Amino acid sequence: MQYPIIDTHVHTWNLQKVEYSWLNENKTILNRTYLLDELTPEIQSAGVSRGVLVQAANNLEDTNYMLEQAVKYDWVDGVVAWLPLTDPVATARILENDFAANPYIKGIRHLIHNEANDAWLLQETVLESLSQLAILGIPYDLVGISLNHIETALKVAEKIPDLNMVFDHLNQPPIAQKEKFGRWGQLMQEAACHKKFYAKISGLGTSSGNFTDWTNDDLKPYVNFALENFGIDHCFCGGDWPVALLAGSYVKTWQAYQDILGSLLNEADQKQVLSTNASLFYNLKA
Repeated sequence: MQYPIIDTHVHTWNLQKVEYSWLNENKTILNRTYLLDELTPEIQSAGVSRGVLVQAANNLEDTNYMLEQAVKYDWVDGVVAWLPLTDPVATARILENDFAANPYIKGIRHLIHNEANDAWLLQETVLESLSQLAILGIPYDLVGISLNHIETALKVAEKIPDLNMVFDHLNQPPIAQKEKFGRWGQLMQEAACHKKFYAKISGLGTSSGNFTDWTNDDLKPYVNFALENFGIDHCFCGGDWPVALLAGSYVKTWQAYQDILGSLLNEADQKQVLSTNASLFYNLKA
């Protein structure tokens, strides 16, 4: 293999330095500090070369922590940060004064799935902030978990047609229900008609609902769906560490994605999905 595999979805969190409100009542293995020292040897075992850190809290402390870690680890190429999108003035100030000169800022995300309002992104203030991202060419990660989140994303695309957006974890396909592909599929096909929408093949082990016994065959139809509908040039992959540990090891996750893609695509197309597309979407270093 003559190209670097890029993991576009890596988390790291430090409970001593940052407040992660969604972990306050969490009783799983996720409720502890996860440092990149723990992941680095696993990345090598999985055949992954480079990675992008993705926000895990709706605060700037999380972003600053990720930026500190990015400098320390050679394999980290970028950070998907957080911004106070409900405050477009503050968003503009941070973009200009802090993010513009930082080579690691590659995208923006907000934990919309933790908001009570599924249409959180459609607030006028948020749309104004998202418009700023579109002007600057900064992509937005959509971490949706419901059909309403896809519908909201479609409306955002209508209002801000130049904003590049990616569906993290394929917006939770109905793997657990073994549905192929229902309303999720209809909405994702509609999204795929927009050239600015991308699909991130990630988090599918946890989406399966079968944390101990999922197989490649469980995931393959949904990966194939994404490839066929969004196109080879609009899909890329992410490991979703450490969240994906709920459903198996980092190596298992990446071996599954590589095996599935190997069974569906030729070598050139595998390179697109595992490497090239991620570099282009997040404007990563060559």
